[in-house]
Amino acid sequence: MVVPLTGPAIVVIVLLVLAVIVLVSTVKIVPQGYNYTIENFGRYTRTLTPGLNLILPFVERVGHRMNMMEQVLDVPTQEVITRDNASVAADGVAFYQILDAAAAAYEVAGLQNAILNLVMTNLRSVMGSMDLDDLLSNRDAISERILRVVDQAAHSWGIKITRIELKDIAPPRDLVDAMGRQMKAEREKRAEVLEAEGKRNASILRAEGEKQAQILAAEGRREAAFREAEARERLAEAEATATRLVSEAIAAGDVQAINYFVAQKYTEALAKIASANNQRVVLMPLEASSLIGAIGGIAEIAKASFQGGEPSPAAPTPGKPPRRAPVFTTRPADDDA
Repeated sequence: MVVPLTGPAIVVIVLLVLAVIVLVSTVKIVPQGYNYTIENFGRYTRTLTPGLNLILPFVERVGHRMNMMEQVLDVPTQEVITRDNASVAADGVAFYQILDAAAAAYEVAGLQNAILNLVMTNLRSVMGSMDLDDLLSNRDAISERILRVVDQAAHSWGIKITRIELKDIAPPRDLVDAMGRQMKAEREKRAEVLEAEGKRNASILRAEGEKQAQILAAEGRREAAFREAEARERLAEAEATATRLVSEAIAAGDVQAINYFVAQKYTEALAKIASANNQRVVLMPLEASSLIGAIGGIAEIAKASFQGGEPSPAAPTPGKPPRRAPVFTTRPADDDA
């Protein structure tokens, strides 16, 4: 059974509904990362920050709900003609953040579309002013130039362009093949140059080594010649000293010194005859008593030297006349031997 509403009940219900509407229109809860613009009869008056906010119902209203967090905008693929008339396709991404909610809401219509068109036009402008080789190797420089221009242009919109990155730069397939062949040719050329430089350096080092070897050999020969001359000088000095001493002994009347000197030269001559390469066997007479007498003189000199006395003159053995003894020396060899 439905109870009909009376007049006072209807008024109470209407008042409750109006209270709810007024409460909803008055209290505004702004979430974190957002700002709300407030309009008073269509005119911007203030901005609500995150948290609980109150506005005048039926007089003020929320104009725009602006996202204050950093956002990403995808830049579609663009066909670009470089300065050297090469056609490439490039795309990228742009990161931006709203700093002034009122300026972003009322200074430009279609904020994301405006940013996108600004990035695309500057992308074509910057990339079109560069050669293909510079374009492929200087992505960071391209991104920095585009970022600087776009951020300056969007500053009046209350936004900050934080980063612009190129995702891909794609030249045509035939151009990629040509670049591959060019790179291969460059690397082969570099390899040949390095090989030639290696051979040249090896030749230089080899020549330097031979030069140093010749210098060291010449220095060795010079040192050997110097040492040999010094040895000959010492030998000559010794010979002169020996001759002087023998001369002094002869002048003093020492006959044994004469015998020693003659015996030494005699034995040296016999040694040279016996060691000749072009002689075989020669039979010739030799005075053995002279050699024996000379050896005896040497013994007397040595005895006098150790005993401190005067050597006695050598006398031939009495009753035994000197005799000749055969001595075998070398003679020329027969051809049939």
